[in-house]
Amino acid sequence: MIESLHGVEFLERAIAAGAGETKADLVIKDARLFSVVDGSTVETDIAIVGDRIVGTHAVYAGETEIAAGGRVVVPGFIDTHLHIESSLVTPFEFDRCVLPHGVTTVICDPHEIANVLGQEGIRYFLECSERTLMDVRVNLSSCVPATRFETAGACLEIADLLPFRDHPQVIGLAEFMNFPGVIHCDPSVLAKLAAFQDGHIDGHAPLLSGLALNAYLSARIRTDHEATTAGEALEKLAKGMTILIREGSVSKDLDALAPILQPDVSAFVALCTDDRNPLDIAEEGHIDSMIRRLIAKGARPLDVYRAASWSAAIAFGLKDRGQIAPGWRADLVLLDDFEDCRVGDVITGGRLVTEAAFKSRGTVPPVGLDSVKAPGVTAQSFKVPARNWESRVIGVVSGRIITEDLSKSVPVSDGEARIDTGQDVLKVAVVERHKMTGNIGTAFVSGFGMKQGAIASSVGHDSHNICVVGADERSMAAAVNRVIALKGGFVVANGEEIKAELALPLAGLMSLEPFEHVHDALEALRLEAKRLGCTLPEPFLQVAFLPLPVIPHLKITDLGLFDVNAFELVDPAA
Repeated sequence: MIESLHGVEFLERAIAAGAGETKADLVIKDARLFSVVDGSTVETDIAIVGDRIVGTHAVYAGETEIAAGGRVVVPGFIDTHLHIESSLVTPFEFDRCVLPHGVTTVICDPHEIANVLGQEGIRYFLECSERTLMDVRVNLSSCVPATRFETAGACLEIADLLPFRDHPQVIGLAEFMNFPGVIHCDPSVLAKLAAFQDGHIDGHAPLLSGLALNAYLSARIRTDHEATTAGEALEKLAKGMTILIREGSVSKDLDALAPILQPDVSAFVALCTDDRNPLDIAEEGHIDSMIRRLIAKGARPLDVYRAASWSAAIAFGLKDRGQIAPGWRADLVLLDDFEDCRVGDVITGGRLVTEAAFKSRGTVPPVGLDSVKAPGVTAQSFKVPARNWESRVIGVVSGRIITEDLSKSVPVSDGEARIDTGQDVLKVAVVERHKMTGNIGTAFVSGFGMKQGAIASSVGHDSHNICVVGADERSMAAAVNRVIALKGGFVVANGEEIKAELALPLAGLMSLEPFEHVHDALEALRLEAKRLGCTLPEPFLQVAFLPLPVIPHLKITDLGLFDVNAFELVDPAA
């Protein structure tokens, strides 16, 4: 096991090896070291003792040696904001899936599992973080539930968070989504912010600007991953924020924000994925994918690799990593192709990433295996009373979690507003699944393109009730009932027939299977959704964000249709 206490004995070994007086534990021979300070590339050996780099710009001998063969070596990549739950696999499978892409550190907000299980969910993630090869750092979930307009499985106040504050893997407070609560000085919000004034506080403020942004930042909130335009990002940069360029499976902001990654600001820009599933990771990659795309769009490699490592480390107070130099943490990526960011070997905390290394980690028992508690539904469960011909409709735009607030004329019969597939107006419903309340919020959605059937998911940010979108109520009921039977998961149904499914029994959010199994199941689900007529490339992740009542403009919760701008529940037929 890598020495972690770094006491006197360790320092003696490190100093002696750095001076070339003794062999290092590990030496990378014949490397081309890339500097994120000035963009230079130098031929050198890289010597490592324990989890620390002890020598560069020299020739070294090691107990173990790796032949770099002239490959470029860069610092390990840091994903500055993500929810491991959104990968649909456990932290151990996430580790095995993502670490080979060069991501040696992730800053995780266990917000999803915390909304379901509360402290138990955070504790599970922290226990996993003590065993993974990748360094999983945790920001404590700040807004559970995100609002009072939904039913979550848990509520976390400051007293619930403080027991975790001093855990060695905890950085600070995670994305503060309740920006109205900050601006209006909600007492519960202020209590959380006050407790973390000397640590990191992660931001989450879509479209916030002007004096309202100033007020929000006065609470010492330092980072933001919700900027979707260059103008928004530049205002936040000017006001002292570090901008996290996000490219996930649904929220795709890289193209819009690539222009801000300039030499003068690259020290204040970092990269994140937020939510990315194994299907996209297999097809595109992870942070490595963002790096190659940014370089292809004309950004300097120095700025991109700096944002992916050093800038990220500095923004989150990780002062031991982000460079390849003596005294820094040995998180290294050996690239088979530098500009195209093709990852070869990966070293994390001084250990070469191998299948044997993954097998040595041990494990943590899963939690929340009976978290889906909801009565069955019928087609009649999804009625929408009609008061006039016009209905407010949630407008979904592919690749965005910000929705539109649309008004459409829908068919009315027997006092009910009806689905109209001809103009792509489907029903959407959220079924409460934590407390057996029987709550079902139902409204209309446009943008899925489905002509028949339904898709349902127990992943529904942030309270993770069951969300279903359908072209007919019978299919909607079949899909929801199958999700309940699976104890959580994704389902495609057409009439009574289940066309594809993926069980997610760990808190109703994560599979207990290897990521390869999840990848294959997602392919089948995506294919069956397409056969229903769905035009969205990632339908289940789009479904998952429909209940998120802190992202403009129109959303839905188990309590009903929600106008985010007015911050109130509204009548879909009004």
